[in-house]
Amino acid sequence: MNLDPAETNPQHYKVVFENDRVRVLEYTDSPGDSTTVHEHPDSVMYTLSSFRRRLFHGDAQRDVEISAGTTAWVPAQQHRGENTGDTPTHSIFVELKEPAPDQPDDVYLGPD
Repeated sequence: MNLDPAETNPQHYKVVFENDRVRVLEYTDSPGDSTTVHEHPDSVMYTLSSFRRRLFHGDAQRDVEISAGTTAWVPAQQHRGENTGDTPTHSIFVELKEPAPDQPDDVYLGPD
């Protein structure tokens, strides 16, 4: 099954740049919007807006609130999400195409 977010959730994810080493995605949504299950390789996320969301990974879920201007490392993972706030989400993801030598088995569900 293809879990590329640009294909599973094209209303939210748009490829804005791609070469042989990275792919850059722009993510947008509105309050109440949600995504279907999708996956990301190791990525760097930069938030252009502040937002609240609920992230789901299997049976686990976590509520996060992220401020505009936050930059975070996001390990490779599969998840789905829901905008639970009252503001739109606008983020940029820089996905790495070269896997790390040793992939950790943890999943990033937002800052603590």
